Amino acid sequence: MVPRAEFRSYYGRPVLKPPAWNVPDVPAYLFLGGTAGAAAAMAALAELTGRPELARSGRWVAAGGSLLSVGALIHDLGRPERFLMMLRVFKPTSPLSVGSWILSPFSALTTASVVSQLTGRLPRLGRLAGLGAGALGPAMCTYTAVLLADTAVPAWHEAYPELPFVFAGSALSSGAGAALVCVRGADRRPPRRMGVMGAVMELAAMHRIERRLGLVGEPYVTDRPGRLLKVSKALTVAGAGLSLLGRRSGAASALAGTAYVAAGLCTRFGVFEAGVVSSQDPTYVVVPQRQRLESPNT
Repeated sequence: MVPRAEFRSYYGRPVLKPPAWNVPDVPAYLFLGGTAGAAAAMAALAELTGRPELARSGRWVAAGGSLLSVGALIHDLGRPERFLMMLRVFKPTSPLSVGSWILSPFSALTTASVVSQLTGRLPRLGRLAGLGAGALGPAMCTYTAVLLADTAVPAWHEAYPELPFVFAGSALSSGAGAALVCVRGADRRPPRRMGVMGAVMELAAMHRIERRLGLVGEPYVTDRPGRLLKVSKALTVAGAGLSLLGRRSGAASALAGTAYVAAGLCTRFGVFEAGVVSSQDPTYVVVPQRQRLESPNT
């Protein structure tokens, strides 16, 4: 067999500049925003189906996650006014611009719903704010995946069909996990189902990435990113198993929720670091370009 080719760039520099985003700020921002989006959607559905305890817990998780997500983003930007500068214009062709306009009203609505719930004032407006945040929840779960895939980073860009499903599934599981830790009794049923659905979606999408991307998919299964994603898979499976087998056990549900949340955090850090690794190795940039040029279909 022909040995794997080694590609070198001038003076040993990468072909691409690695992402300038900071760790842990940006991976935490990805995780917190997705969890908050799933929790807000769950809270809105719980409100509409008469599950007040689940709705209250979901609102708290959504508000806390969204505010911490904004804080992580601002810390990465360095100065708070830079976040406000992103809101000067709305550019539909820019995932960053669209994401800023999703995150800002979402955070405001989740905060308003929790303040109304806490103070007991303006309950109708608080309920409407919670429902509005729930409507924005699915976008919160997935827009960060579009943001990553829209870059030139090989491991992110080549995975653009599957990455939104990975983030959506992970967000559903982590949002459900937070609910499983907080609620009791019959209110655990909806988050239990949501967690299993998210686990199946995430695992299937990650499996497709690893199989379809070939060479560019290597960072997802090797070195530190690969270890993080393996831990995420194990925790996701453990969370799903505990939630199904320990339906009548509060301790098992709490452990399942904790596993789901930890898995979501590992997924975001693993995907982020896989992109960084792929940007540093010229092989992941040069080989796909040459394959596309040599392909008769292009």
